[in-house]
Amino acid sequence: MLDMAPSKQAATWLCALARALEADDAEAAANLFVEDCYWRDLLAFTWNITTMEGRDEIRDMLQATLAEAKPSHWTLSGEATSDEGTVEAWFTFETSVARGEGIVRLMDGRCRTLFTAVRELKGFEEQKGPARPLGIRHKADPARETWAEARARETRDLGATEQPYCLVIGGGQGGIMLGARLRQLGVPTIIIEKNARPGDSWRNRYRSLVLHDPVWYDHLPYIPFPENWPVFTPKDKMGDWLEMYVRVMELNYWVATKCVSASYDEAEKVWTVVVDRVGRYITLKPRHIVFATGAYGPPRQIALPGAETFKGELLHSSQYASGEKFRGKKVAVIGAASSGHDVSVDLWESGADVTMIQRSPTTVVKSDTLMEVGFEIFSEKALARGISTDKADLIVASTPFALVPKGQRDLYEVIKARDASFYDRLRAAGFAIDFGEDETGLLMKAYRTGSGYYIDVGACELIINGEIKVKSAVGIKSLTPTGIAFDDGSELAVDAIVACTGYQSMNETVAAIVSREVADKVGPCWGLGSGVKGDPGPWQGELRNMWKPTAQDALWFHGGNLALSRFYSKYVALQIKARMEGIATPVFGAVSNAGRERSPPPLRGRCRRRRQRGSPRVER
Repeated sequence: MLDMAPSKQAATWLCALARALEADDAEAAANLFVEDCYWRDLLAFTWNITTMEGRDEIRDMLQATLAEAKPSHWTLSGEATSDEGTVEAWFTFETSVARGEGIVRLMDGRCRTLFTAVRELKGFEEQKGPARPLGIRHKADPARETWAEARARETRDLGATEQPYCLVIGGGQGGIMLGARLRQLGVPTIIIEKNARPGDSWRNRYRSLVLHDPVWYDHLPYIPFPENWPVFTPKDKMGDWLEMYVRVMELNYWVATKCVSASYDEAEKVWTVVVDRVGRYITLKPRHIVFATGAYGPPRQIALPGAETFKGELLHSSQYASGEKFRGKKVAVIGAASSGHDVSVDLWESGADVTMIQRSPTTVVKSDTLMEVGFEIFSEKALARGISTDKADLIVASTPFALVPKGQRDLYEVIKARDASFYDRLRAAGFAIDFGEDETGLLMKAYRTGSGYYIDVGACELIINGEIKVKSAVGIKSLTPTGIAFDDGSELAVDAIVACTGYQSMNETVAAIVSREVADKVGPCWGLGSGVKGDPGPWQGELRNMWKPTAQDALWFHGGNLALSRFYSKYVALQIKARMEGIATPVFGAVSNAGRERSPPPLRGRCRRRRQRGSPRVER
């Protein structure tokens, strides 16, 4: 078999898998994988976002799901490729209720990684492309309802005489993208946003903010940015795009609306949600609620002894809008991650005397370096090679989280060598640098803890040149009436302090709106359980609680950067649509806060683990 062309190898393996699954032979199917193998599934078999690691887990999953899934029609898509002994092939398949797509990677004739994902639900396909709606009936009709009249009726009735099936709490980029996906699937949805206009979550941030990720990585579903869009999007331009998107995608979007409370009736399977819409309290009865309140929850306030004695202004970065009022003043910025750098630059540009207080080392990567070596499949060059944004998304998703660290470690060895002189100059300026506990860099910090990194878009040269001063490796003892006292006995006189100390987990928003009990029931969001500081276990091979069923029925979390929101909004929407249409959605695998004692994979070397046999499969 190893002498065969890559496509022949892939076709032979896929046929063997199809035969084993058709025969309901989970053991035979598992034996088609190498011992150290991974199968990542997005809804197709498990109605979950989960990764099976090892043959035992794959066998257990298949034994629990094959009778319901009934997979069939396994077909290669295009030609397979071979790289350093690994054969990669794309394929399509079907289940009893869906059409799917996937990627297989073979080593020595057996599968090393398999990725499967639902593409669409049978009978509930999106009306797009050749299936797009006609938009008009070519027939005279005195009772005709125009598009504008229909939209006005829908806007008037939804939330009043008709209830939404889904309520999305939070109308930033994540809520907007999910709303668009649900709209295209015909799920009646209301998005509520506390700000006055769509896009204000970007507009209201500090004046100099520009997206750190490039445009090819940041497209929204259905409407990509135009070809003349800048590589890095200014915040106000992003806000305007989101506002346009809400209007063009015909989203039911309530501005100036806050969620006051929410409770779930387990018997009736319905939420009772009270919202404050411009001072008017309205009760909604959705079947599902999605928290899309950003990547994280409420601001994280750190304890600063003596804060009550400080005579200057003390604020969290979430309260910071502009450095203009600090012109000519001395300002300390506590925190040296992305917000700390961006706020420091904005203050410097406004004429403030800025000192950044670095409490722990930071992973820093130059933007142009990351563009060249880190965003290879999201670029003009990738598009020229036929790698669309959708295809790039699937490539990223097809790598199990347990295998991501090795690739990132290799990437950062290249980055460290390439920019060695840059890092030497930063260290010489007193700035502490690290690349994570296991040298895996920025991406793994983002997944594990959501903190401790910065893509350099200008702040580092100011630090190197001493124009932004740095106080590092010294703890804060207390605030004083005139500034900050440090553990080494030194003091810093300042007029204002901006605490760029991050945010709490998204489940803390649930605590404020639903209850402390439900927040603790679902547990924290994000993190992989890797064992590094700030990323508690257990290890489950996936991000905690994101985009999948949680311990609270009919409560979902959606968020992340533009790329994650774009990709995973599809799968949140498909799960909710399936439930609306009465499609059976038996969930395989324990939810994120199931409390299973599981060991994280080692920080170095290959990552292996085994799930307890007989993982639960729960109807949701």
